Amino acid sequence: MEDHRGFDREEIFSKKVKAGKRTYFFDIKSTRASDFYITITESKRRTVGDSFTYEKHKIFLYKEDFFKFVNALNETVDHLKNDLMPEFDFAQFENEDSENEINDELKWE
Repeated sequence: MEDHRGFDREEIFSKKVKAGKRTYFFDIKSTRASDFYITITESKRRTVGDSFTYEKHKIFLYKEDFFKFVNALNETVDHLKNDLMPEFDFAQFENEDSENEINDELKWE
């Protein structure tokens, strides 16, 4: 039996990041005790015969872990960019994101 506790909580904020065949959702939700937490969901579309389904993986991140999580992520990305791939131009991806955000905004006008 799956545990669905916490999946039905009120959503306060959501940010969607499209990344190829995957989509990431960063959501702020509230608890019954009026506290807040973050869920990070990876959603991947899978073809099943003539239809499709979504495979999802979710991380729950609580306030006492925010600082440690962000620091570890930043340290990991910095190590990859500075030590493992210093010659790679990561700035090219920043431009793609900016263009996508502009295009998304134009669609809603």
